[in-house]
Amino acid sequence: MPSSPQAVADRALWQQAQLHLRDGRYLQAQRAFDRLLERNPALVPARLMCAATLLAQGRLRAACEQMRRAAGAPGSDAALVCRVAQALSAIGETTAARACLAHPAVASTRSGAALVALAHVHQGLGEHPQALALMDRARALGHADADFRYYRALQLQFNGRLHEAEAEMEACLRDGSTIGRASLSLTRIRRQRPDAHHVDALRARLRQASPGSEDLAAIAFALHKELDDLDDRAPAWEALRLANATMAARLPRYDCVAEANLFDALIARSGAAALANVATPSPGPTPIFIVGLPRSGTTLLERVLGNHSRVAAAGELDDFPRQLRWCADTHGHALLDHDLLQASARIDFAELGQRYLAQTRWRAGGRDFYIDKLPPNFMLLGFIRRALPQARVVHVSRASMDVCFSNYRAMFGTAYGYSYGFESLAHYHGQYRRLMAHWHAAMPGFVLDLPYELLVHDSEAATARLFDFCGLPFEPGCGDTTRNTGAVATLSAAQVRQPIHARGLGEWRRYEHQLEPLRALIEPA
Repeated sequence: MPSSPQAVADRALWQQAQLHLRDGRYLQAQRAFDRLLERNPALVPARLMCAATLLAQGRLRAACEQMRRAAGAPGSDAALVCRVAQALSAIGETTAARACLAHPAVASTRSGAALVALAHVHQGLGEHPQALALMDRARALGHADADFRYYRALQLQFNGRLHEAEAEMEACLRDGSTIGRASLSLTRIRRQRPDAHHVDALRARLRQASPGSEDLAAIAFALHKELDDLDDRAPAWEALRLANATMAARLPRYDCVAEANLFDALIARSGAAALANVATPSPGPTPIFIVGLPRSGTTLLERVLGNHSRVAAAGELDDFPRQLRWCADTHGHALLDHDLLQASARIDFAELGQRYLAQTRWRAGGRDFYIDKLPPNFMLLGFIRRALPQARVVHVSRASMDVCFSNYRAMFGTAYGYSYGFESLAHYHGQYRRLMAHWHAAMPGFVLDLPYELLVHDSEAATARLFDFCGLPFEPGCGDTTRNTGAVATLSAAQVRQPIHARGLGEWRRYEHQLEPLRALIEPA
């Protein structure tokens, strides 16, 4: 049958918008999508593309509105529901994304690909039991490609099913797939032993990996970890040096001047007078922010605090930085940059607090407090103070060399590019220390410093101090992390399921000679 005049006109507008997009004419593309949506408001793909053109112009609020409208009419196609949920989650519209995930199409679909994609949305929201359940549905439908098996193995690990995760990672490697990622994930699951390790296999994979590749870096990090577990220090160090050099070469060079300028600008805009101007506290469940450098013990503290009967552990949330960007109407992917900092002058902090709470309070699950554990939120504490004065903030501090060495031993991908070199690592650590000193001076009493060393040496004393600060009654036994069976998705996912131990204290001294240049930068004479 011939197409109707409206269908022909709609196709013409769609093609026109696509041509504008191809040539980078975002405003013209947006106008074409606007006309198309005036004619057909229920055309969800067009609404999502319109949102993308708005983001390309930096118009975050308008893009969010388009995505929320798309969520109101996704139809019955699970793949389209998933696209909407992915888009909403990516820009911080958490509650709308969760509503999409509850759509009847999700329960009825028999598309393995759609189920896997929806599982990734749950994973991004920190809902790991739900993510694994969808992956298991996909597996029952025959979905079994290499990437799927790898990500399902990660979900098994996050959900505490470590033996199954180890077996699935081994199967991935036997298939010859996901070599780098699976090699590193496998070795993190447990401490290696002389009678049970993968050193020979890792060395063989390292020889086969493409020079300069991310696979090579991941295998080298894995080899370091296994050799270190076996106390074979000289080759362990060489593997670690290779891993970091490979990642450093893959990323843009760390700019010490630009980083220091950003911290300078943040401090200049965050004086005591400005920070005293706070929003009115809101009733309801109270967020507890756990901050610090990566690998400082933030996950361990979350597990301890999450043992309390009145506290829910929500994992690493990006809701506050997302809502900060919404209130500033400034699109971007960095936690903080100069554009956002400049735009923060026009933020309504009461609105920021309300939007953050609207996106996160469901995570409390009926409890009085919930934990938001995103380590780099230490940069945003001034904004948190102004938007959420009722919040509690706990900063996990760790001895400088211990935390820096732990960063150097970790593969963070592109997340913390400073961690792959001594100079950049020492410089970033110095900026972090400088900013934390500023927050304490400008907001006395708002942030509790809790030393990692106290947490591992005397967990009862640490928890008593922590509970007192948060306004919680003391509950004995919260320092027993083995009783916390909740999901965890950080690099410490396997480690924090063990009893608290002090192996990480002074661990850098095992490589004291090799780390002397780093120590000299961090602790100059």
